Amino acid sequence: MTIIADVQSPKEFAELWDEFHITTKPASNVRHADIEKFVGKLASLGLTVEEVGRSYGNRGIYQIEWGKGETRVLMWSQMHGDEPTATSALIDMFAFLETRKNELEWVKALAESVTIRAVPMLNPDGAELFQRRNLQFIDINRDARRLVTPEGALLKRLRDDWEPEIGFNLHNQQELTTVGSTFKQATNSFLAVSGREDGSTYEGHERNKRLCSVMIGALNEFIEGNIGRYEDDYNPRAFGDMISRWGTPVMLIETGGFHGRDESYLIKLNFIAYLTALQSLVDGTQETADPLDYESLPSNSTGTLFNYILRKAIIVNFAKSKVPFTADIAINRERRRADQTPPVFVQEIGDLDDYKGLDEYDVEDYFVVSTTGLLKIGSRGHLLFYKKARSINWDVRDLTKTFAPDGEFKDGLWVKPLGGER
Repeated sequence: MTIIADVQSPKEFAELWDEFHITTKPASNVRHADIEKFVGKLASLGLTVEEVGRSYGNRGIYQIEWGKGETRVLMWSQMHGDEPTATSALIDMFAFLETRKNELEWVKALAESVTIRAVPMLNPDGAELFQRRNLQFIDINRDARRLVTPEGALLKRLRDDWEPEIGFNLHNQQELTTVGSTFKQATNSFLAVSGREDGSTYEGHERNKRLCSVMIGALNEFIEGNIGRYEDDYNPRAFGDMISRWGTPVMLIETGGFHGRDESYLIKLNFIAYLTALQSLVDGTQETADPLDYESLPSNSTGTLFNYILRKAIIVNFAKSKVPFTADIAINRERRRADQTPPVFVQEIGDLDDYKGLDEYDVEDYFVVSTTGLLKIGSRGHLLFYKKARSINWDVRDLTKTFAPDGEFKDGLWVKPLGGER
């Protein structure tokens, strides 16, 4: 094991990101023009940046290169246009490595032993529209076999021409993904991809398990209990499996949500994870890491967590029936950019004792009505609340003008809080 005196701890990486990061906006607000500015900034710092291809919509796709060592590492992000967190983390990671390469012993050693190439924003057209697919309406991550998307064909060419030993496949998952049977959000999830139909292991796969363990250990200092393991289902259309099969064992890193924290916190967590993994390649810690730290992670789960649950609502569907009934209401919001208001929709109505909301509200003292008069699955989550002690005539033509509500919930916000104060 190489002894390096000045290695950074996860806490120090977090502090370094706080002090110095060149991304300047929420990751979800980053568009192609921003990436061009960011990679231009990296080029001005001394990094090698080149346009390596064009998207279906003729937008430039860029590759960043750093280091001059024999071990080749390939990283790519945002092949799904609405999965942006890793893109900003990569930009900040490269800025850190380049500005500290003459100051920190481990960064110097890394530059001598490793060459990193990364493609941030592989799907710039999807990123521009904040949609999963490209402009052919194809999921690039399901195009590894036919390669009909220019973006997918580019990724395969970059891998084949260079034949890297390690791959980082960087994504976002739904913020309501949970860790195993818990109600805890899977803020980050990992998968060391085998790339073999039988799931069998081999040297590069085992190394990636250890690298995952290193990253898990670092993130446990910030989000212990909020780390899951992504499902390991072999898919011959998916790039993670196929790139591993072609000879570059891949680690999949998925970023979910962490309630109460904004996007910058998620960028920082990824920054910490990537740099901890890279540092472990030169300080020797990946060689002694325990793969069980990765293998023992609970698998991801879905379906038990909602954004909002209203408990014991007295529902009145006055457009159909005036007879109230009591039920819980679960509401979710859709993924949107930070500068957009996400629409929210009713997901479930009934007995939700076995489920949890990131935010929960006890509304047992209120009649709850939809602004449309019919609360049903798929309804927009715009709800009015009336104290059950009030006598309300549900037949009036303009309900809100005749009977002012005691509360109003719209787009995940209390436009009028139940206490009556804004």
